[in-house]
Amino acid sequence: MAYETARTAPPEGFPKLADIPAGRYVDPAFLALEQEGLWKRSWLYAGHVDQLPEPGSWFLVRNTGSPILIVRDLQGDIRAFYNSCRHRGGPLVKEEAGTARGFVCGYHGWSYTLAGDLTAIRDKRDFVDFDFSCRSLIPVRCERLGGWIFINEDAEAGSLIDSLGPVAAELEQFAIDDLTLVDSRGYDVACNVKILLDAFLEVYHLKSIHQSTVDRFLDHRGTTITLWPGGHSRMTTPNRRPDWTDPGTKGMPPIPSVTEIPRDNNVSYNIYPNIVMPPASTGLPMLVFWPRSDRTMRIECHWFSPRVGAEGLSPLWPKRIDNFERILYEDLQFAPQIQESVQSPGFRGMPLNYQERRIYHWHEELDRRIGLNRVPAEQRVEQLLEDWVETE
Repeated sequence: MAYETARTAPPEGFPKLADIPAGRYVDPAFLALEQEGLWKRSWLYAGHVDQLPEPGSWFLVRNTGSPILIVRDLQGDIRAFYNSCRHRGGPLVKEEAGTARGFVCGYHGWSYTLAGDLTAIRDKRDFVDFDFSCRSLIPVRCERLGGWIFINEDAEAGSLIDSLGPVAAELEQFAIDDLTLVDSRGYDVACNVKILLDAFLEVYHLKSIHQSTVDRFLDHRGTTITLWPGGHSRMTTPNRRPDWTDPGTKGMPPIPSVTEIPRDNNVSYNIYPNIVMPPASTGLPMLVFWPRSDRTMRIECHWFSPRVGAEGLSPLWPKRIDNFERILYEDLQFAPQIQESVQSPGFRGMPLNYQERRIYHWHEELDRRIGLNRVPAEQRVEQLLEDWVETE
C-alpha cells in the first residue's frame, strides 16, 4: 500500500490496456453469447443453509433465467432441480419457499420425492412401457462453500472449490461455516448488469460519488489489487488514519480468526462472475449482481454474521445495514443515465487505467468462458494481463 501511494506511474512493464469495446454492453448478439457462455456455465450464489432449516425445506430461485428448486432432502443433503415436471413442464411449486414431504405437480398430479425420484403418475394404465426411473426430476449442480449454496447449470463444469481457486482459502478466516444469514434485500436498476458491476471493481470513483461518505476515510491512491485465475480478484484500500474504525461496526463482536489486513483496511473480493464481498471482522455483506434483460439488472444484498448471545444476532445490525444502504444508493445514482449513454453514438468504448485493471481482468475472463474463437473480432478483449495474475 505504501508503494501504491508513492508511485508516480504504473509499474514498469504494465501493459497499455486496450479499450473495452462499446458493443459488449449493448450488442444483442454479444449479450446472447454472454448469457450462454457465462450465466449458464458458472457457479452462482443460490442461497444460504439458514433458508433450509429442516428436511423438506425448499426455496425457489430464478436468477439464472431458469426456475430452480433448492431443497433439503430427508437425509439432510441439499439438492437442486429444475422446477419442471417431467410430464409437460408444470411447476412443482408455485410459492417462493416452503416445507414439503415431496412434490406434486399441480397440472396432472405427477409425484416426486425430495430426492427427485418419480413415485406416482395418474392413470398409469394409459402409458405404454412407462419407465419411472427415466423420469426423475432434472438435477442442477449444487455445491456449498461454508453455509453458502451455489448452483451451476453446466453439468460438465468442474467443482465449486476448484473454480474458486485462492478465493476459498482466503475466505476461511471469516469462519464462513459458522455465519448466519442476517438480512436480504434487492434493488432493481435500469442498466446492463456490467455497468453497475464495473463500479464495484474500482475505487477510482470515490472522490466523485462518495465525497461525504467513503472518501472521507479511505485512501484510494494506496489501493492494492490482486488478480487471481478464473476472473476472481481482491482489492485492498487503506484507511486514511490507522486508528480509524468503521462506526457501523463499533460494539459488534469480532470474528477472532480474521487477520490483520482485512481487520484494519477495506478489503473487497470479486468472486467471479457476480459477487462483490467487502467483509469486516464483525461480519460481511455479499452483493450479488444479476442480469434481468440486456438493459436491466437486480442487485441483491445479503448480510452474514457470527451468532451473538441468546438472540443469535447483534442488535446493531439494522443500523449497520441502513448505513451500508445509504452508500449503495450513491453507487446506483448514475446507472440509468450511463445506460442511456452507452446506447448512444457518443459511447465508443472504455479506456481503462491501472486502477481499473480488475474490470479488464473481468472482461478477459468473460471472453475465455465464451470461447476466444467465438467472440466477434470487433467485440473481443485483447488478453493482456496473464503475467499479472497470481496463482497462489
